[in-house]
Amino acid sequence: MKITLLGTGGPKPDPNRQGSGVLLNIERDYLLFDAGRGISTQLGRAGITPQVVNPIFITHHHFDHIGNLADVILSAWNNGRTESLHVIGPAGTADIVSALLGQVYAGDIKFRLTEAALSEAKLVDIREMVKVRDVEPGLVYDNKTWQVYAEFVQHGHGLGIARDEWSCLGYRVEVEGKVITISGDTVDCAGLDRLAQGADVLIQCCYLAKAEMTNPDSELIAKHILACSPQVGKIAARAGVKKLVLTHF
Repeated sequence: MKITLLGTGGPKPDPNRQGSGVLLNIERDYLLFDAGRGISTQLGRAGITPQVVNPIFITHHHFDHIGNLADVILSAWNNGRTESLHVIGPAGTADIVSALLGQVYAGDIKFRLTEAALSEAKLVDIREMVKVRDVEPGLVYDNKTWQVYAEFVQHGHGLGIARDEWSCLGYRVEVEGKVITISGDTVDCAGLDRLAQGADVLIQCCYLAKAEMTNPDSELIAKHILACSPQVGKIAARAGVKKLVLTHF
C-alpha cells in the first residue's frame, strides 16, 4: 500500500504546489481522492497512467478540488480505458459530471467518437463508461479487499451555509487491518473524529500556520472553514492517530 500526495496547495495558483489530490495504491487498485489543479500531470510525474485510476472520490466542489476532474476522466478515456470508471462524491457530483460530459466537452467527445468510428479503433462512449454516484455518510465503496466510508464534515457551515446546499465529505479507507483517513476540507468536527478514530494515517488539511493567523479573516478561516496548525495536532491526538500528514497549505 502506498500513499502519494499529488497536490498539497490551495486555491491560489502556485507552481510549487498543485491543487488537492491524494492517490492511494492498494495492490493493483489506484484510488484518487479529489482532482484539483494539475493532478493529471502529477499522475504522470508519479509514473501512473490515468486509465488505471479507479474509483475517484470527491470531497466537495470547490474548484481547487475538482478543477482537473474532467482532465483525469477524459485522459483515461483518450488513453484507452474501456472499463467502468466510478466517480463518487457528495450531492451534486453527478450533475457536475453530467454537465462536463454532456455540455462542456460534448463537442470534444463527439469528435473523438467520430474519429474512432472512421478508423475502426476501439473506443466506448465515455458517457457509458463513467458511473457517478452521489453519496451520504456510511459505506460508499466495497471491493471486498478494501472499504471506503464517508462522513459529513464542517467546511463553511458555521457561516450559515446549509448542508443540503453545500455537502462536504471526508473519507476513511480500511484495508488489511489498516486505516487511512482523508479529512477533506474541514475544521474540527464530530464527523472528522469518527473518520480519524484509531487511524494509522490521517491526511489532514492544515491551511495556515499559527504565525500566519494575524487578522480577523484568518481567524474566521480557522474557526469555520479550514483547520489550521493550532487545531490539527489536537484532532490527531484525540483520535489516537499514529501518523499525521499535513496538506492543503
